Amino acid sequence: MLDLKGGAHLNGLNPEQLEATTHFEGPILVLAGAGSGKTRVLTARVCNLVEEHGVPPDRILAVTFTNKAAGEMKERITRLLGSEPKGMWMGTFHSLGARLLRRHADRLGWDRNFSIFDADQSLRLVKNVQDSVGLDPKKWSAKALRSEMSNAKNQLIDGDTFARETEGSFDLFLRNVGKVYPEYQKALKNQNAFDFDDLLMKPVQLFEDHPDLLERYRDRFSFILVDEYQDTNKAQYRFVELLAQKHENLMVVGDPDQSIYGWRGADIRNILDFEVSFPGASIVPLEINYRSTAKILDAANAVIEENTDRPEKTLRTNREGGELITMVETFDENDEARWIVGEIEARVQDTPTLSHGGCAVLYRTNAQARAMEDAFRREGVPYQVVGGVRFYERREIQDVLAYLRLISNPKDAVAFGRVVNYPRRSVGLTSQEHLKRWAGVQGVTLLEAAARAAEIPEIRAAGAKGLMGFADLIQRFSVRAIHATIGELLEELVDDLDLVRHLHDEGPDGEDRARNVSELIAGALDFDAALMQTMDEEEIDTFSELDLFLQQVALVADVDRLDPDAETVTIMTLHNAKGLEFPVVFIAGLEEGLFPLSRSYDDPKSLEEERRLFYVGITRAEDKLCFTWARQRRRAGDFTYGTLSTFVESVPEELVDRRRSRRLTGARTSTPHSGGRGGYRRRDAVQVDEEPDDDDTLNQDMPQFVKGERVVHPTFGSGSVVEISGFGRDLKVTVDFDAAGRKKLLIRYASLEKDWP
Repeated sequence: MLDLKGGAHLNGLNPEQLEATTHFEGPILVLAGAGSGKTRVLTARVCNLVEEHGVPPDRILAVTFTNKAAGEMKERITRLLGSEPKGMWMGTFHSLGARLLRRHADRLGWDRNFSIFDADQSLRLVKNVQDSVGLDPKKWSAKALRSEMSNAKNQLIDGDTFARETEGSFDLFLRNVGKVYPEYQKALKNQNAFDFDDLLMKPVQLFEDHPDLLERYRDRFSFILVDEYQDTNKAQYRFVELLAQKHENLMVVGDPDQSIYGWRGADIRNILDFEVSFPGASIVPLEINYRSTAKILDAANAVIEENTDRPEKTLRTNREGGELITMVETFDENDEARWIVGEIEARVQDTPTLSHGGCAVLYRTNAQARAMEDAFRREGVPYQVVGGVRFYERREIQDVLAYLRLISNPKDAVAFGRVVNYPRRSVGLTSQEHLKRWAGVQGVTLLEAAARAAEIPEIRAAGAKGLMGFADLIQRFSVRAIHATIGELLEELVDDLDLVRHLHDEGPDGEDRARNVSELIAGALDFDAALMQTMDEEEIDTFSELDLFLQQVALVADVDRLDPDAETVTIMTLHNAKGLEFPVVFIAGLEEGLFPLSRSYDDPKSLEEERRLFYVGITRAEDKLCFTWARQRRRAGDFTYGTLSTFVESVPEELVDRRRSRRLTGARTSTPHSGGRGGYRRRDAVQVDEEPDDDDTLNQDMPQFVKGERVVHPTFGSGSVVEISGFGRDLKVTVDFDAAGRKKLLIRYASLEKDWP
């Protein structure tokens, strides 16, 4: 490692990192392997441009993969420079696209206080349009229609073009998408809204249709840096290409071996063909991994070498040795989850430097989270889930945000429909239909029609009063939003609606919902404090805090809500783990058909992407890596029987410590752990060469429980079996639960486990 005099940002860089950092003009591709310090290179390059070459920060544009990464990078740059890089644009493609559209949406025919529709709002609109064009929702899935439109937008194909190209297609589904897509886009425009894909597509349209704007931003951003370039799609590639063509001072950083978003339009060719797009580009490989032990890295290299569509690259590390990779065979998903929880607890107890926050459980599909959460809850082990039901997708949060969106954008019909009768104000569905028809005839928004509800004869007096009261409330808060901070506005709105009382009146879940609303208010108050540090003066002067807050909320990703300082085990999909690292990592569900997914065998490219995803999972681990798989797993209500994933076959046998869970072996005593941490003992796994007593547990016609036996249920807790009846799939068990009383359960749905002493 070099310790250079001069800028602090250069201290400690290895020769390859230094070459990438000090590169000045011209295109450069940095092939950054996992754990090779790419974030440090990006940060140091920005500092080098400012300190060594006098480039003003406002001439630099940096594109990151997550908002969280953008925030961390900005903090590092500020610390190294000793002052904030004022005027520098930094964020995700979506957030930068939204920023551009806030300034110039009027050039495309939108108002600048537009709404950003999330997945749920977008789906509601698709369903409305689907109904209006006469497509039967039972035959044609709104999600499938939206997915195809999303793919088209990422390929920069607009609605009219799509309809024209598919009009004579033999594919009826594509013809139907062609009917919906143009009408959907018109509906978005009528409501002054963009969806997520528009945030990528519309900035490209803005630049292509308005050369003066393109020239203005080309001149402004003379240096561009793009992280995770291997996961860019056509719209993102075109956006970068348009901005970089003039100066060509473009640094892209990425790793083809970590390209895992092909399913949402990412094109690995963007990074593989970078030299074709930008002839004469410098290529700098970063091949020293500072994260993982040699054994973990050897496994990762062996796995990824199976792929053919990749540049030659082998990561190396100076962290010699390390523990073997533990591979555990388990009975089912509950047994798997229980083994993982037990292993985490044993390691945390036995390793002074390890906390729960240093452990992560990764899986291929969100459905696998249920058994994990049940096990963590039952054992009282703290955990946080990244993904699943997102905070901003919770019903009560969506309700409050719908009020805010309507206050900001009175054309937002989706927001109007969500909250016009919440809390209840005597505005039923029939009244809403009458209102919608009248507004259409009069050519006014739903909000304007609500203010004039007394003029609509079909609406009863109580409904008209409720509509006019609702319109008045939105009007009052629209005026208030001009002067109030978002924190003040939100507190006043929740108080005016008496929302906390209404939530408490809903029953047992009401208290949790009320707490979530309080958390939203707390986030709004934090936004007040941080606003001046994150926005340009031009944006602060032009837009209300409400507009900017709604934009930030709309762009929050799952991983942005991960608390890295929380002393909790992190549970998430492999996709969400991208860019993260943990001392101890478990990759669960390593069964053929689950990982890799069955459908990937139909397409070699898809199979290679699944293998890259496995590689990403392996390289999240710093010190210890565990693989787990289950002989059987409940999926969609039925059991499927599993075999070990073929991906694991690529891992050299000398790197693996194979084990079986205690449930498979029937063992009741601990066995020594063979890892490198002093031989501590495990409660829940045995050596693989200890054969199980029998395999009767896999025969669904054999009773798995006996009278008097102690069992555990994920909801009802511990109890004793008092009766067993039926056969095969109809096998039932009656249990006296300690807290929940006597329950009769169908075994194939009960998720019962033996309560081992």
